[in-house]
Amino acid sequence: MYLTRFRINTARPGSRRLLASPQALHAAVMSSFPALLPTDGPESNGQRVLWRLDQNARAEVMLFVVSPDLPDLTHLVEQAGWPAVATSDSPGWQTRPYAPLLDRLAKGERWNFRLTANPVHHIRRTSDEPRKRTAHLTPIHQMGWLLDPDRQERSGFRILEKPDDRRLLPAGTTHHKHPHHGDRYELTVRDHRALAFDKSRNAGAPRQSPVSLVTVTFDGRLEITDPAAMRRTLTSGLGKAKAYGCGLMTLAPLPAE
Repeated sequence: MYLTRFRINTARPGSRRLLASPQALHAAVMSSFPALLPTDGPESNGQRVLWRLDQNARAEVMLFVVSPDLPDLTHLVEQAGWPAVATSDSPGWQTRPYAPLLDRLAKGERWNFRLTANPVHHIRRTSDEPRKRTAHLTPIHQMGWLLDPDRQERSGFRILEKPDDRRLLPAGTTHHKHPHHGDRYELTVRDHRALAFDKSRNAGAPRQSPVSLVTVTFDGRLEITDPAAMRRTLTSGLGKAKAYGCGLMTLAPLPAE
């Protein structure tokens, strides 16, 4: 497995086109793998290619990719990077083997994490109506999606709770009949985006309904409860809409006390 980081040059017209279309960026990411044909799905050798955009500032947009194969991002450098300064030693992106980190994950370790996800649930308005997948729209429900105990257990981690002296609200405080997740846990939600776009199709194929999805980015702290499940989460993704930049979780060391 490999973890790749690429900084997007937001001043270039090609970058603006990619940033405006998850469909176009997904195609560009998948084109980074010579062994994958255009008709292949978002999996390589039975393992999924994941990607995520992090916008840390107006001109600092990073693309992260986790993949089973070594990528070649030359086309992205030419379209959305700094091709004039790329060299063989510094091609315009950084790729590192992911196995050293994955292999040393241990139960009880604590990490900072970031995840862009598509928090959804299934509802029906009447008992005879089919269940419909629907996005969570409020931060408190989006946090509740990630805090779901079953989801955390399956994924191999638990979100850490804040110490009492760092909580602004007393324990047990509720908001609109729901726990006030944002004050109890080491978890924030930001960058809410509602996306709608047409799915690409082959010539002559029937037109499909537009793709609509809501994405958010979670930042927080977690403790590993099941290293094998955690490795699956980091390499296979979490939640839906993985082809459109969702599901990739990354870890970072906690700051020294």
